[in-house]
Amino acid sequence: MAGKGTEKAKGKIKEAAGKAMGNKRMESEGKTDQMKGKARDAADTARERAEGVRDSLDRDK
Repeated sequence: MAGKGTEKAKGKIKEAAGKAMGNKRMESEGKTDQMKGKARDAADTARERAEGVRDSLDRDK
């Protein structure tokens, strides 16, 4: 798996390239890649928080 933020960075580059070339499809793909990166980050954060809660509950036993 690539590093965090890779998908968002790739999306920003794609979006900028699409704008520069007047290519609406590439611009849209860039925006989509950025949203996928944001969604993946949110899922990772939720998973980490859930693991933290689980770990804190395990220690209380």
